[in-house]
Parts: sequence; structure tokens; C-alpha cells
Amino acid sequence: MSDIKERLDKVRALIQEPEFLEGKGLSNEVNIRIFCYEPENEMVVRHFVNQLETDQSLDCHLIVCNLYKTFLSICDDMDITDAIPDMEEADGSAYLLEQLNSAIGNGEFIDKIQYEPHEPGDVLMLTGVGEVFPFMRIHTLLEALQPYFSDVPILVMYPGEFDGRHVKLFNRLTPNDYYRAFNVID
Repeated sequence: MSDIKERLDKVRALIQEPEFLEGKGLSNEVNIRIFCYEPENEMVVRHFVNQLETDQSLDCHLIVCNLYKTFLSICDDMDITDAIPDMEEADGSAYLLEQLNSAIGNGEFIDKIQYEPHEPGDVLMLTGVGEVFPFMRIHTLLEALQPYFSDVPILVMYPGEFDGRHVKLFNRLTPNDYYRAFNVID
């Protein structure tokens, strides 16, 4: 447990560094970083994020976006939340997933996540990656977010592995290609 806490302390320090905020040292790549952690440390990471959200002493403006809560908000906006359990019971989980994936895509997530104006010192932290699975996949969302957040560092709190080329949710699922991000803390 102390290892995850030490790594999270390094994240807290990193998000305040000018080099991180300005995206320096990334060879002109997009400023997307992934913090990988063991899925069993989810509650420790959630507690850390909750503490960061209320920390008034940070030298950055942290914008936390829980992707599962975003998904639920999109469902509410579409007025489909109450119908989801009945649809799953009547037609099955696979049909429900197919219907939700056809109705809710990256564009809907971007519309909810996007804010203006972006300010120097902003950091967009994406959480809830494991919770929102299988309704959204982080590798496709990150590709879609790049044009909208090219001036803001994005930090993904990821319950799984990222080897610099592939993300592997929960350290179990089939890896998905994604090569534009960087591991934030080894």
C-alpha cells in the first residue's frame, strides 16, 4: 500500500511542475499522461483524487472528470436512464451495450468534458475509466479529445497497464493500441 501512496505523492508534485503544465520534454507530442495502478488500489486512488479536488494549495487548476459520472449525465440528458434496466432485462446485456454504444459516442463525452476558456495551469484529470467500461474506451476517447485539449495537460488515472504502445484495462482485458500518451510515474 505504501508504494501506491508514494507514487500518488509523486503525481501530486508532478501536476504542479511548470514543465508538466507546459508539456515540455514531450518531443512536440500531445500532453497526455497515464498514471497506471493496480485495480485493487482503486479506493486508494479515489481517496487521493478526492483530496486533490479540495486542496486549495495546489499550484495548478485541477479539473477532475469522472467518466462514469459523465456517462450517467449523458444518459440523463437523453432521458434514457430509467429505461436502461428494463431494456437490459427484456433484450439482454449485449443488446443494451450495442444500443448505448450507438447512441453515446466520443462526441457526447467531449461535449460534456469540454469547457472554455482553457487557462494556463489547468490540468484535466480523467477518472472512472474502469467504472465506465464497456460503455467507453479510453484509447478512443483520448484520440478524440486531442484537438480540444491541445493546450491543457490530460492525466488519466488508469486501473491497468500501459506499456507505451498498448493500454490493458484491469491488467486482464485485450490490449488496445494507443501510443500518443506517456506513463507519468513508473
